[in-house]
Amino acid sequence: MNNTQQTLVPEDAGVPDPHTDTVQRQEVTSAKIVVSGGFAVGKTTFVGAVSDIKPLTTEAVITEASAVMDDLAHTPRKATTTVAMDFGRVNLADDLVLYLFGTPGQERFWFTWDRLVYGAIGAVVLADTRRLADAFGSIDFFENRKMPYLVGVNLFDGVLYHKLEDVRKAMALPASIPIIGCDARDRESVRSALLELVEYVMREWT
Repeated sequence: MNNTQQTLVPEDAGVPDPHTDTVQRQEVTSAKIVVSGGFAVGKTTFVGAVSDIKPLTTEAVITEASAVMDDLAHTPRKATTTVAMDFGRVNLADDLVLYLFGTPGQERFWFTWDRLVYGAIGAVVLADTRRLADAFGSIDFFENRKMPYLVGVNLFDGVLYHKLEDVRKAMALPASIPIIGCDARDRESVRSALLELVEYVMREWT
C-alpha cells in the first residue's frame, strides 16, 4: 500500500487571469533640474553629493591661461573646472526621479546654457557670500526665461556666515524667491534643497 500523500493543486493555481487580476504599477515621475551659479561655487560637488549614479563630469585642468580669466582668490586649491556640464540622477522619492544638469560657471561657456536648460522645470542657483555678484548672471538668465529657481547659499566650511535675509537684501531678491542655506558636500542638505525647489515649482504651477 502506497502511503505517499499527494496534494492536488488546480492546474491554473497561481496563474494570474488577465481578465480578473489587476496588476498595480506605481507611476514614476521624472523631471529635469538645472544646477547653476558662478565659477567654483560648488555645482559639481552639489551634483556628485546627491547622485545615485556615478555623476558624469566634464572637468578640465585649469591652465595658466584660464587662471588669468578665472578668479581663484577664494579657491586657490581648485585645479579643474567644468567646461560643458555635470550630470547626475537621484530618486528623490519612490515615485520621483530627478535628472540634474550642472552648468559651467565661466561666462565664456554660457553659450551652452540654452541647450542644457531645455525641458527643465526649475533651477538651483548656488551662491557664495564672498562673491554674490557671480550669481547674478544665472539669476538674470532664469528670470528672463521665466523659469522657477531658488538661491542656495553654499555653506563653505559648513558655516552660514550671514543671515539669509541679509543675503536676500544684498542680492535684491524678491520675497517670492526662496533662499536657503545648503552644504553642497552633504547629501541630505542637497536633497533638502532639491525638495524645496520641487515644492516651490509645484506652488508656481498651481
